[in-house]
Amino acid sequence: QVQLVESGGGLVQAGGSLRLSCVFTGRTFSSYAMGWYRQAPGKEREFVAAISWRGGSTTYADSAKGRFTISRDNAKNTMYLQMNSLKPEDTAVYYCNSDLSLATIERNGGDYWGQGTQVTVSS
Repeated sequence: QVQLVESGGGLVQAGGSLRLSCVFTGRTFSSYAMGWYRQAPGKEREFVAAISWRGGSTTYADSAKGRFTISRDNAKNTMYLQMNSLKPEDTAVYYCNSDLSLATIERNGGDYWGQGTQVTVSS
C-alpha cells in the first residue's frame, strides 16, 4: 500500500518561498507519477502540478506557472514543490498525490493521497 507523507508547510509572508516535500513508501516510487493538489478554505481541491515517473514531463496549473517548480528524487523516494513569490491566495492545505497514470493525476487526482500540509501566506 502506498503511503505519502508531506512536510515543509508553514507561515510565510507574501513574496516569500517554501519548499514542500512528499515521501513515498510502500511501492516502487519510480513507477509512479506524482502530483500536488491544494484546497483553500471553502473551496474545492484543485490541481497544482504533476510530474512523470522519471521526471521528464511536468505540468502546472496556470496559477503555479512561473512561480512553482515540481521535482522528484527517485533515489530518495521523495517529491518536492518549490514555491516562490508566494501570494496570500496560495494559502491552502497542500496534498501529495500519486498514481500510475500521470493523466489521472492531472485530470482529477490519482489513487493515493497524503494527509496534507498547511501553507499560510500573510499579506
